[in-house]
Amino acid sequence: MAEEPQEQAQEQQPQKKEPLWGFIASDPELTFTSKGDARFYARIGEPKSQPEPDGTFTDLPPQFGDLVMFRKSAERAFEKFQKGDNFIAVVEPRDYVNSEGVQKQQFVASRIGHDNNITDYTVERRRPERDAAQRETATREQVQQVLAEREAQLDSDGPATAGAGPVQREAVTR
Repeated sequence: MAEEPQEQAQEQQPQKKEPLWGFIASDPELTFTSKGDARFYARIGEPKSQPEPDGTFTDLPPQFGDLVMFRKSAERAFEKFQKGDNFIAVVEPRDYVNSEGVQKQQFVASRIGHDNNITDYTVERRRPERDAAQRETATREQVQQVLAEREAQLDSDGPATAGAGPVQREAVTR
């Protein structure tokens, strides 16, 4: 099991968030911190390449690191990711000292998703936003139908005297 980062005696400046993409290199783990928060951990690999003078690239061995997430995000990531999955994440690199006194670095992800350039997947939406738009459209159509029926009724009532011309109506703003 991966060590939980411990507070260091020296105060650090907050790191800048940056993009990270790679692949999940180990089976993800879901553990819980001493405070009861969910913690996602996976060993990750970052593919590397080197530009050549002729404009091509040579693949280099990947660099490996540790990726962690916390709380509800950790639970969701554990449900969605498995070893071998390609991902894109927003991370904050953090240095910490493990339980053996060794200084290490890990990436703390605030967002993570499958890399859609490599991964085929289906999206299931949580909020029925499109359904709401369709219901709204149906409501508008119903209102338009009711208004058209009312206008047809007014037209069919016509003037009482035969041979009179069409009834003049003033435009009404609604």
